[in-house]
Amino acid sequence: MRSDAIPQQRWIRIIPAAFLMYTIAFMDRNNIAFGFFGMQKDLQIGATASGIAGGIFFFGYLFLQVPGSLLAERWSAKRFITVALLVWGLTSMATGMVQNLMQLLIVRFVLGFVEGGVSPATMILLTKWFPLNERSRANALWYLCIPAASIVVGPLSGWILTYHDWRTLFVLQGLPAVVWAAVWWWLIEDTPHDAKWISQAERDYLETNLAAEQKIIAAEVPTVRAVLRNRNVILLLLLFCFLQVGFYGYGLWLPTIVKALSHASIMQVGWITAVPWLCAMVGSLLISARADRTRDYKTHIGVPILLAALFLTLSVVAGPGHPVLAIAALSLCLGFMYCYAVYWAALSAFIAADVLAVAMGTINAIGNLGGFFGPFIVGYLIQHTGTPVVGEAFLIACLVISGLFALQLRNRETPLPRLAAGRRPAAAE
Repeated sequence: MRSDAIPQQRWIRIIPAAFLMYTIAFMDRNNIAFGFFGMQKDLQIGATASGIAGGIFFFGYLFLQVPGSLLAERWSAKRFITVALLVWGLTSMATGMVQNLMQLLIVRFVLGFVEGGVSPATMILLTKWFPLNERSRANALWYLCIPAASIVVGPLSGWILTYHDWRTLFVLQGLPAVVWAAVWWWLIEDTPHDAKWISQAERDYLETNLAAEQKIIAAEVPTVRAVLRNRNVILLLLLFCFLQVGFYGYGLWLPTIVKALSHASIMQVGWITAVPWLCAMVGSLLISARADRTRDYKTHIGVPILLAALFLTLSVVAGPGHPVLAIAALSLCLGFMYCYAVYWAALSAFIAADVLAVAMGTINAIGNLGGFFGPFIVGYLIQHTGTPVVGEAFLIACLVISGLFALQLRNRETPLPRLAAGRRPAAAE
């Protein structure tokens, strides 16, 4: 090993713990897409009400975005997420006990409320552990949790629903969050300064590199007011809103779309829906690795989103007459759409750490309203047209708008430090 190489314990400890934590969160958020198959009959609800039940999560999601970010920044991401794990696990299990639509809406709202601060808190945690020359890849590895959860939740939910019912589905899939809370508490520290398990060389590398970056960024966008007037931040907010409509409208109704295309059994639908999420994992890693090398965030957000719109269009055109081609296009659509790792790296490249928590929480709160409107509008269109096609056309339009906003971003003019990952900064030698 080179004499100036820095140990990589942060990659081994922080990323897997965050990955598994949010994999569980996304399973508990998204398993309702499979719960609909039995829930609609037992609770006597239609596609529109199902869309509201899936989307109301994101109204609850609004409330802890900024507080969660601030608690992670000023108190402790470790403590905040531990509490959230316990509460959302119990809430998810309670979904299996609801008796009517109102109870379902309340439980889903509470689940969204509890989970709302977890994503920004985790992103704040990652900014403490990974400098910008590593951050797109760190975000991408963490963000693999969402496709990983979807890959697991499809076949697992299909199996549970084949042999049990939707109530058992929610109880079994809510339990892991409660268990993982203890593991998270043991594994995670909030900053390199707090961690006893990293070397002094790794601690010096991180603290020196992160401080150098923040000195440059803070001079450019020093206050919350400056953030809210920043052109790139406004564009990032707008594109995120439309991207979320496309992403969650796609994700929540993917099993329904696949079933309409393939006429497969629920078990088969579970396996088929894993394929697009595998494409999302591959796409995220490739796009983020290239974005870290080039720092060209505009291209690596805008172009993939527009390609996602293109492949979703091809899927609609292929239709039930060519189900294999349609599902292949659906899979490639998600492979390009899933560029969130680059998105959050871009945001942290423009905003100083002391105002990043507020900006990130605000953007996540407003942007995630798309997580309500996407499922709701697509559900409404499916119920009133009897086909997923019109709903998919709506998602295509949202993705095109998001991609065009992304192409209006301006890449940084002032370069940030470009230490190679794992290289010792001069001050630490």
